[in-house]
Amino acid sequence: MKKFFLCLISCILLCGCTVESAPIDIDYNDGIYHITVDKSKAKKKIKMYAAQDLMTNYEVHKHSGAELTINSGFFDPSNGKTISYVVMDRQTAEDPMFNSNLFANPVLRHNMSKILNRTEFRIVECDNKYEFQMVPHNTPVEFSCSIVESVQGGPLILPELRLEEEYFIEKDGDTVVRESCSVLHKVARTVLGLKDGNLHILIITDEHPMDMYEVQELCKKLGFERAMGLDGGSSTSMDYKDKYHVISIKGDGAGRKLKSFITVYK
Repeated sequence: MKKFFLCLISCILLCGCTVESAPIDIDYNDGIYHITVDKSKAKKKIKMYAAQDLMTNYEVHKHSGAELTINSGFFDPSNGKTISYVVMDRQTAEDPMFNSNLFANPVLRHNMSKILNRTEFRIVECDNKYEFQMVPHNTPVEFSCSIVESVQGGPLILPELRLEEEYFIEKDGDTVVRESCSVLHKVARTVLGLKDGNLHILIITDEHPMDMYEVQELCKKLGFERAMGLDGGSSTSMDYKDKYHVISIKGDGAGRKLKSFITVYK
């Protein structure tokens, strides 16, 4: 009888406690991790992380204590400076305007307006409500809204693929004369998508490399309303708890050192 009452009390105590479920769901199929982040549960749990010195995804994952960490914006490996805007806690943390290498290159300098206006993922607060957006960097926010966190990447994949507009390719007539970030080649990819207000993350590994046209078809198949790319290739990285550790096998085995990251907390 004593054991019965102890069990009964334990059940009452447990039922009286509210345990918040994690906002992250992960599926894996044929070399592709599909991560869904529930907006209604995530709220303030998604944070951008900009490293002062380049760090691996795993190092940031352990240092930050996040549940999930993925690579995000583009950077210049020759000087460790950003090529993508990053906003952390409503403040600009990384600004490509301070990367002198961009302006030293006459080709990049001539196309700077396209590079600086590449697509970014935003967490926007409007009247105490949070929403996800994927828009060109120069897109203004509504008067009652503010950007809480954001990271720039590109190109926009859905509703249209903006390779030329964001200067990932340059054409002379119908001929591609310049390509960056291997957008036309099959490589690993980190991709963000939006569907029904929720954030979707695709970690496309070296087991199933894709070019950007193939990524677009996959995003359409998954029903994404909007989608965008982040840094990919050897930068593609993902850590989830102590369960998953994903890096490009074309790297050095430890994971490439990177500049910016997206972290999700419990």
